[in-house]
Amino acid sequence: MNSATALFKPGSAAAHLLSRINLNALPKHIAIIMDGNGRWARRRGLPRVAGHRAGIRATREVVETCSRLNVSVLTLFAFSMENWKRPRAEVNFLMQLLRTYIRKELPMLVQNNVRLQSIGRAHQLPGPVRQDLEKAIRTTEQNSGLCLNVALNYGARAELVDAFHSIVRAIKCNGLEEKSIDEELISRHLYTAGMPDPDLLIRTSGELRVSNFLLWQIAYSEIWVTPTLWPDFTKRELLEAILDYQRRDRRYGGLSDSDSAVGRIALHSGLSRGRH
Repeated sequence: MNSATALFKPGSAAAHLLSRINLNALPKHIAIIMDGNGRWARRRGLPRVAGHRAGIRATREVVETCSRLNVSVLTLFAFSMENWKRPRAEVNFLMQLLRTYIRKELPMLVQNNVRLQSIGRAHQLPGPVRQDLEKAIRTTEQNSGLCLNVALNYGARAELVDAFHSIVRAIKCNGLEEKSIDEELISRHLYTAGMPDPDLLIRTSGELRVSNFLLWQIAYSEIWVTPTLWPDFTKRELLEAILDYQRRDRRYGGLSDSDSAVGRIALHSGLSRGRH
């Protein structure tokens, strides 16, 4: 029994899904827009903060499952730059919840060999949050398993602005010629430098938008949307997303093998007719 199989009750729907997944063809990088906490609470007549608190269980389950599956990178959209517009009380609660999550989950991250990182303008977070985050990053920096990116005070357009500023500084310092600016250079100056781009982007709560999340990196990502609200998201939904991903034919603008074969046959047939 491998570490992934041990997570599922034998005979369960999740165990059945796992048996259908090709563990040698998993997405290297999964990114998730964790949406629906507020609606989850509202449907139960609870304050919005109750939804945020309930979302911690889903986060824990997804992190542990990705770690056991040997996914290389998991990026979670935890707090956007736009989230500062929410009521002060809710923002303060989210900051405190983040501190609680980091402190409580750190032993689990260490136990599962997870390396924690943050992407976004973390330097603008409240001091106590930064301190807890930096401590957790230092504590896990030698771990060699799943890389867990937590997007905090993050916005994709802001990331591109920061990347371009970084490139300008590099040009000033190193005399980089303008003609040397290409996609690879820009990627090296993003928050996710050195990581593979997401193969699979998951969005919960049924919303059909990417919400300023990893705009550069998801150029060729497969997108999977579920109506499930984030607090109700489980490893079963995660496996369903992975299984759907493995059914897809990723062509990157080209043709699939079957389409290429048909095209070659048609071309050969046309050339043969032309010779008669």
